[in-house]
Amino acid sequence: MQDQIGIPACFSSGEKLSDDQAAVTRSGQSVFMSVYRTKIADQCRLITITWCKNLMLHGLSVSVEGPEGENQYTCKVELKPWYFWRKQGSKHFTVEGKVVDIFWDLKAAKFNGETEPNSEYYVAVVCDEEVVLLVGDLKKDAYRKTGCRPALIDPILVSKKEHIFGKKKFSTRAKFYEKDGCHEISIECKNRNFSGGSISNGSSPNGIEPEMEIRIDGQLAIHVKHLQWKFRGNESVYVNKLRVEVYWDVHDWLFSPGLRHALFIFKPILSSLSVSSTSSPYASTPLSSQTESSGSVDGISASGSTEFCLFLYAWKVE
Repeated sequence: MQDQIGIPACFSSGEKLSDDQAAVTRSGQSVFMSVYRTKIADQCRLITITWCKNLMLHGLSVSVEGPEGENQYTCKVELKPWYFWRKQGSKHFTVEGKVVDIFWDLKAAKFNGETEPNSEYYVAVVCDEEVVLLVGDLKKDAYRKTGCRPALIDPILVSKKEHIFGKKKFSTRAKFYEKDGCHEISIECKNRNFSGGSISNGSSPNGIEPEMEIRIDGQLAIHVKHLQWKFRGNESVYVNKLRVEVYWDVHDWLFSPGLRHALFIFKPILSSLSVSSTSSPYASTPLSSQTESSGSVDGISASGSTEFCLFLYAWKVE
């Protein structure tokens, strides 16, 4: 997978989208993707669960990585309001000679306005009479329906990717590790007006310059002034003692015409679980000025590491 580990301080948001993703973003659909790694069909593979939403329907697709990293095997379900029977069912495909079954039950799924369901649902992936991946809270129902046992190897959440649309403010909810609670993340781009049209300190000639605020659980975590000069950057914030590196690239918001997206990456650093040098649980620190110390959060080892990243594609609609 191309963007799962090692994010540089300056990066490009011009990541090539798949044909399906490009079509979805052009049509204005919200998209939420979760990528897991687990053993399936005798090999360690990536499984991608994708949810999409527009005014007419919710969509679900499950893709299993094929040879050379391609999502070759895919099951798609459209949940149109009048297709009640599609909200529960199963499909199957073959992965290198192994039958893979996909079971889902979304009859009572609660979306609460989100792209991904919040509760009352399950999606299960079964291979060799084992449930190799199970998402949702109706786990007992899933095991009863599939008649299969849990796999001996637990899947690992590699990344989450979300495509959202807005004018100035973009919001999402995310966990930074498995036992963590959900955090509210909001990003707002605004124009700051300088009286008299002063162009000192990098201000624009018309006295207006863009700036950006990133808030976590309502608390200001990152404030970027002079955004026209700092359209790419990174800072580190501490969320309940956990260090999270935040990268942003908003170049296309500022300098490209038409429907363009900015890219935000949130990457937890489990190897530096420590209390920030300030008392605020949402303090921000430039990466170049940080020092690491040991500690632990909810049983996670300070020597642990993670490849998990949250990728947020924020499409600005004028």
